[in-house]
Amino acid sequence: MNYELLLMYVAVAFFYVISPGPAIFLAIYNGAMHGVKVVMVSALGNILGLLLLSSLAMSGLSAILMTSATLFLVVKVVGASYLIYLGVRQLLASRKAMTLQQGAGRVPARSLTASFKEGFVVAATNPKPILFFTALFPQFLDVTNAVLPQFFVMTAIFMFFSFVSLTSYGYLAQRAKGLLAGGRGAWFQRISGGLFIGMGASLFQLKATQ
Repeated sequence: MNYELLLMYVAVAFFYVISPGPAIFLAIYNGAMHGVKVVMVSALGNILGLLLLSSLAMSGLSAILMTSATLFLVVKVVGASYLIYLGVRQLLASRKAMTLQQGAGRVPARSLTASFKEGFVVAATNPKPILFFTALFPQFLDVTNAVLPQFFVMTAIFMFFSFVSLTSYGYLAQRAKGLLAGGRGAWFQRISGGLFIGMGASLFQLKATQ
């Protein structure tokens, strides 16, 4: 493996992973509303979703997906629709957050299974990682050496960065939970819900040729 290429990949992957996106906003929301444990379980689901996308890239299926307008459209619509669903769900739950801040109750415990599935679906149905794995992976491969081990190393690095990034954002959100007192929790849910809806809408503009 060419270690200069690997270091370049590490830098690109790091800045890609820490940049705001659906998974990060989900981690922030879960950290603020449900705690780090839920964030970690959701992050585990997320990185397994990334592993699935990377495996598709390794098998060449993602290349087929990228060249098929119909298949790419299906993935894009499913991913965008799911993000919009998450946003609407948060908007509807904002009243419960207001009740919590008034001391009248607690946010219902979040199922770890549901959190895992949510993280997995957010990753697996997001077209942007498909573009990343398909367009950028080949740029950092050393074709003079075995390709498959390089894919595994690069995927492991990406998954590691993703897990650490998501749990870090979630932890910071949990530490800042006190800022959501006095009714601001409901506004946090409304804002995060709006962000998810906006990200879902933006995915409809994403093209396979990017």
